[in-house]
Amino acid sequence: MEFAHSPRSLELQEKVRQFLDEFVYPAEHVFEEQAATNRAAGTPFRTPAVLADLKREARSRGLWNLFLPDEKHGAGLSVLDYAPIAELSGRSAAIAPEAMNCSAPDTGNMELLAMFATEQQSATWLDPLLAGEIRSCFSMTEPDVASSDATNIALRITADGDDYVVSGRKWWSTGALRPECRVAIVMGVSDPEAGKYQRHSMILVPLDTPGVTIERSTTVYGYDDGPHGGHGVIHYDDVRVPADNLLGPRGGGFMMAQARLGPGRIHHCMRALGMAERALELMCARAVSRSTFGQPIAKHGVVQEWIAESRLALEQARLLVLKTAWLIDTVGAREARTEIAAIKVAAPRAASYVLDRAVQVFGAAGVSSDTPLAAAWAQLRTLHLADGPDEVHLRSVAREELRRHDDRT
Repeated sequence: MEFAHSPRSLELQEKVRQFLDEFVYPAEHVFEEQAATNRAAGTPFRTPAVLADLKREARSRGLWNLFLPDEKHGAGLSVLDYAPIAELSGRSAAIAPEAMNCSAPDTGNMELLAMFATEQQSATWLDPLLAGEIRSCFSMTEPDVASSDATNIALRITADGDDYVVSGRKWWSTGALRPECRVAIVMGVSDPEAGKYQRHSMILVPLDTPGVTIERSTTVYGYDDGPHGGHGVIHYDDVRVPADNLLGPRGGGFMMAQARLGPGRIHHCMRALGMAERALELMCARAVSRSTFGQPIAKHGVVQEWIAESRLALEQARLLVLKTAWLIDTVGAREARTEIAAIKVAAPRAASYVLDRAVQVFGAAGVSSDTPLAAAWAQLRTLHLADGPDEVHLRSVAREELRRHDDRT
């Protein structure tokens, strides 16, 4: 295994660090102030204006669409080369990924379009997404079924002449309430009599199509995630779209979902580790600057143990993620599926531990909005569920281990 990053990746990592130091970190309080103003005005999902300035700066520095591995659309970086860049962006997860046009769910949607879209679909949706002119959402999870088993997905995509009719309800369609969000990639049942993993397809549904109703946004521990477009509950009420809007092959929904989620889980995991690295830095700074019981907090043995355990957890998780990225590059996501499942548990688990200890060191300030820790903790907690709950991924890892001993497993 070779984890060394290419000269191109190292160059971009340094550029990202400079961009964070010079522009992103100083803009964080401006972003929060503008988001609060929008919320007070009754427009919580309006994009804070400072993001446009950051996007222009990022593009001028060549820090744009770095997540896409092909040189036609992105920077031509391997998954391993992009991984540390994703981690750096996670240090300011609220704004840095989007400032570089590398934020979910658009990253996964652009990857899908780059792989499976027709020329017309690419011109209509991929090109504006690559330019940062529009946003998109991904409608997969449903409120009325246990979506941890994706075969439960029940929304119907029914052929009707030259159209498809889309009927059902989705939720956690992140970004759907943002004014710039123009299209949803919707997964549903197109062939109910087909095999278990050939029943579903994906289809492109413009959000201004008659019959599309965004009912509300769900919250995360009380956070509305307004600047990022919330998490939409969407009713697709006999929505009629042209048959040309079908994305990829009919019945290929599960295949495409896996193609989307493999590299995307690397991105999620590395951003999570970036959040946790910053939390560890904040924890250490707090520990040496405050005193309790006659000595700096950093002198207390339990705090030193938290700091040491945090470092161990992050280093172990990072190595596993980098190994997985290397495997995706060398043997493909399918052959790396066990490692992909493993990092989806290990990275959020490590990052959540660090965030929780950092909150404890900060005391009451740690659970307030005066520090970034509470919001980061809430975001990380969702990663134990997003893209499949921990238990599903642990089941996958266990099955692979048991398969080596019993072919009946």
